[in-house]
Amino acid sequence: MSDKTDTFRTKISGWWSPRHSILNGEGQLLGVLTIERNWRGMIVGGEYQPEKGERLLMRREPGLQRAQFSLWTAEREWLGSSIRPHPFQRRIDVWTGVRPYRVVPKLTLGRGWRVVASKTGEVASIDQPLVPRGSTWHSQPKIDFELLLFCYFLGSLAPMESLLPTSIDAPNRSDNPKTAHQGS
Repeated sequence: MSDKTDTFRTKISGWWSPRHSILNGEGQLLGVLTIERNWRGMIVGGEYQPEKGERLLMRREPGLQRAQFSLWTAEREWLGSSIRPHPFQRRIDVWTGVRPYRVVPKLTLGRGWRVVASKTGEVASIDQPLVPRGSTWHSQPKIDFELLLFCYFLGSLAPMESLLPTSIDAPNRSDNPKTAHQGS
């Protein structure tokens, strides 16, 4: 298996209904993600319009849970859903019908998110600077672009929640023989 990672960048413009321009590693525009708000200011969905390919829709599902969204194609094909299991947790669970993922804050201080698969571990990371005018994505070939875009959308809903590091879904420390017996 190769360790090749794909890199994407975003540029954000606008304030009330921001537009996220998604660029590939060479700087070519792949598409634009627009965020939609209702009259009270709550984010109710998003739409990704690619330069080539199929339009994707993200919409808030009815319910009281935060981060309860679903991902659809323009032809009404379901691609995934998300939910935050507890109001005070920073973890967001994502289902695609094939395997579950978790969107969790980075392991280090600073804004950004990690996408973790249940069996294979981290499959992508989204790094965001403190001034939120763009971000950088690093993904492995194990994750589809549509799912990575959905995880970016979910992480952009609560950017400051990722500021502090977390050990959720961190590598098991007992796997490293140098640290397994320290502090016992």
